[in-house]
Amino acid sequence: METVNVKINGRDYVVPANATVLEAARAAKIDIPTLCYLKDINEIGACRLCLVEVSEGGRPFRMVTACVYPVTDGMEIKTNTPKIIASRKMNLELLLSNHDKKCLECVRSTNCELQTLCRQYGVSESRFQGATNHYTIDDKTPIIRDNNKCILCRRCVAVCGKVQGVGVIGANDRGFDTHIASAFENPLAATSCINCGQCIVNCPVGALYERDDTEKVFEALANPDKHVLICTAPSVRAQIGECFGYEPGTDCEGKMVAALRALGFEGVYDMNLTADLTIVEEATELVGRIQGGGALPMITSCSPGWIKFCEHYFPEMTENLSTCKSPQQMFGAVVKTYYAQKMGWNPEDILFVSAIPCTAKKFEVGRPDQSAAGNGIPDVDVAITTREVGRMIQKAGIDFRHLEDEAFDAPFDIGSGAGAIFGATGGVMEAALRYAAELILHTKLEKVDFPEVRGTEGIKVAAYKLGDLTVRVAVASGTGNAKELLNKVKSGELDVQFIEIMACPGGCVNGGGQPIQPAHVRASVDLRAVRAAVLYNDDSLNNLRKSQDNLAVQKLYDEFFGQPNSEKAHHILHTSYIKRGL
Repeated sequence: METVNVKINGRDYVVPANATVLEAARAAKIDIPTLCYLKDINEIGACRLCLVEVSEGGRPFRMVTACVYPVTDGMEIKTNTPKIIASRKMNLELLLSNHDKKCLECVRSTNCELQTLCRQYGVSESRFQGATNHYTIDDKTPIIRDNNKCILCRRCVAVCGKVQGVGVIGANDRGFDTHIASAFENPLAATSCINCGQCIVNCPVGALYERDDTEKVFEALANPDKHVLICTAPSVRAQIGECFGYEPGTDCEGKMVAALRALGFEGVYDMNLTADLTIVEEATELVGRIQGGGALPMITSCSPGWIKFCEHYFPEMTENLSTCKSPQQMFGAVVKTYYAQKMGWNPEDILFVSAIPCTAKKFEVGRPDQSAAGNGIPDVDVAITTREVGRMIQKAGIDFRHLEDEAFDAPFDIGSGAGAIFGATGGVMEAALRYAAELILHTKLEKVDFPEVRGTEGIKVAAYKLGDLTVRVAVASGTGNAKELLNKVKSGELDVQFIEIMACPGGCVNGGGQPIQPAHVRASVDLRAVRAAVLYNDDSLNNLRKSQDNLAVQKLYDEFFGQPNSEKAHHILHTSYIKRGL
């Protein structure tokens, strides 16, 4: 690697020749503040918070934006002079001059990058007074946009367009009137927004947030006539600790269960169980399509952001989607049919909640064809994000860090390692292969690891020889990567039989409903990898590693569904799609 010599704040460092000043400083453990910068995604130097002074070739020092300015050999860099500090402070004041400063009621209070920098630089008010812009809050979808909080950093625009390939938001108007919105000022509900929430987790302030459904849950918990039950997605246990100061990658399953029980839920269940149920249904469907001439490649259906993306951008490929409901919807369907009958409960008296890493799940609960119990009774009543779960626990005064670990409630407490890895990109594929291989080979699978589909790469392709049959598979995470992959399939460049797609880069562990980490953490820590490691560790330590061996799943078939893909299973566990188009 080619290197250059630089001097930062009077000390000598050797840094990569292609580094920016920001990258060189961070490698030297020197912090330079940023607001608009997202590594490899939004490097535009717009917020001017990263201003530093540099001298090259003995010339006088001048101010440059560190996030886009390249280092040169012999460069001298100053990051904290009075001139720099005064400039940063002025830029913060300029941002505050047109910012809704209602911090106490803002969902991002204490976790706001603007607030943190204002505190750091001693900025509480702005000396720049005058006209301010006022915007109507766009709140008709699970993603709520409040332009009164927006600082025009364009991080949401970059993620939506460059990473997700959706691009439904951008900068409208010019000058003082510039604001982030959809084309023709349409609300998000009128666009092809997929509700993935990647704009939320990358926003530095409170301009974007999810619809808060926690009051619905609190009200139900206080209603003695309601059976209020909850299931938690695999990745929630790997991230909930971040809401309470734990390092990313900390498994807090036991404390999470204890906290939910302390909130008053009558049943606290593990969604890993219906992840296993999904695999049994989905792998059976896959083998049936391969052997019976069904629509191939079959594409997974558990990511609702991906489903909506497919309906908008690839409506002709909705025939390729697995008809299986997602694990969230399957759980609600099982509870309001099988379990309601078993307990003698009226499905209308059940309020079923899912704790999920995903804002698109809030949209999914209201999709058509998601009422196994009939009479318009939804499979899932409320979907709350990991962040909302954290806020509920805090509001209830529960001391999360000092809770004793507790276990999930029977009869929905058994989940395999295959179900656990659903939360990471490649996990659904690997779990399905563990069952599909046995269906094809008609023998027990001894080697259950499929490392070729693991990892955080945006697109992965693999092939497996199963007897006389070669199964070719592909995995994509992030809908921008999904678009690239599907275009290759459509053109004939790529020939595969089974595809896993997750809307969020890295999968559910990086979902739009997960705890928000500031940009400097995202730049230095691979959150996707450390969070996914919790799930793969759960899998490796689990004595039960194949979905089809889950006794609770087997009991569901023995007592209720009969066989995988049976008529009853199709009625309750499968769904349909809409060709939306653009």
